[in-house]
Amino acid sequence: MEETKRQKQVAALLNEELSDIFRRLGLNVIQNGMISIAAVKVTPDLLEARIYLSFFQIEDQASMLQKIKDRNWEIKRELAGRVGKQLRRMPELQYFIDDTLDYVFKMEKLFGEIQQPPAPPAGTDESSAS
Repeated sequence: MEETKRQKQVAALLNEELSDIFRRLGLNVIQNGMISIAAVKVTPDLLEARIYLSFFQIEDQASMLQKIKDRNWEIKRELAGRVGKQLRRMPELQYFIDDTLDYVFKMEKLFGEIQQPPAPPAGTDESSAS
């Protein structure tokens, strides 16, 4: 099912505000790594927001995700203060790891291996093949 215009508007609003909240709370730079909001998806009834977080140079992504979930009340309180006048009900926030970057790096590595020409067999001279 395709997202409605309202879903897209609410998702964009939440994405913008959450990015700023993460910056203010110091959640965007942790353990010499970086966390960014890759996407926000809102359910058709606007009561649930799925936030996909992208982790860059963070080894233990699962524990970092749990730390963010533990601070969910603080994030949600700040968010409600910012968007409370624009939404009837504050959506429940659910956090997920966005593995798109990992997938991209894996695909680039595979394509790099495919594009390399095979090494000529030992003992053969390429110039005599002409």
